[in-house]
Amino acid sequence: MDIAVLSDIHGNYEALKACTNYALKRGITTFLFLGDYLGDFAYPQRTMEYLYHLRDTYHCIFIRGNKEDYWLSYHDSGAAGWVPYNTITGSLHYTYQNLTDRDLDFFGEMGITRTIALENAEPFTICHGSPFSNKEKLLLTDQNTLNILGRSPTRLILCGHTHIQQKISAGEKAILNPGSVGSPLGVCQKTQFMLLHQNKNTWEEEFLSLDYPVQKEIDHLYAARLDQLAPYWCKATILLLHTGISAHALLLQMAMDLCRKERGECVWPDIPEKYCKQAYEILAKQTGQP
Repeated sequence: MDIAVLSDIHGNYEALKACTNYALKRGITTFLFLGDYLGDFAYPQRTMEYLYHLRDTYHCIFIRGNKEDYWLSYHDSGAAGWVPYNTITGSLHYTYQNLTDRDLDFFGEMGITRTIALENAEPFTICHGSPFSNKEKLLLTDQNTLNILGRSPTRLILCGHTHIQQKISAGEKAILNPGSVGSPLGVCQKTQFMLLHQNKNTWEEEFLSLDYPVQKEIDHLYAARLDQLAPYWCKATILLLHTGISAHALLLQMAMDLCRKERGECVWPDIPEKYCKQAYEILAKQTGQP
């Protein structure tokens, strides 16, 4: 049996289509999705409708990521605070405004972890961050990662969240991260996911990095006016696609540091736009991007 494992789509429809089409051409019709379906990219409903199509047509299992918690928590708290034409919350506002009750119900039904036990194959655990929190990062150099692996009832954990495609091994146990479909780190203009191949009762991984129409996805950002609705966040998205660097995290950290330096304090999401502009200009200069 073969399984396609996808994580951190973040609304990148063109990348999602490239990954699933590749899997289907290889005869794979079982899909595991590890969370973070929307955020950062244009036309969220197009991505959702495609996910519903996959769910209704093939064997799909979905796990809730931390992004899904954003939309659910924001909805439950009264949907106030995120605004358009703002770098920090503009993309969040845009995505939330495009969600339906069906989408929110779909997210709410997902768990954050699950044990997959298929006939004649060793069971494994799937999650977004870790089996205990969808916000927790399982990183190669972190002792906590080894502690979590030691506590796992299964020998294999599949996780996402870090956007880094990798295998972390400790003794007979291992963590596999398929990377990010929508915005992988460390690679330029690629989409990443993973195939699992059953070998008797065990599993063997195949990491994949594919070309896809990146410029088409960037054109969608402009067509949806995200360059206006979330100005420097949109620029950071494009920067990430071109360079593979963690542009969003760097932009946010730099903007907050600049704000604190001038004002003495800075609390998310109240970061004036001028600091986002300054932060992006620094990033662009460092990476040689326009």
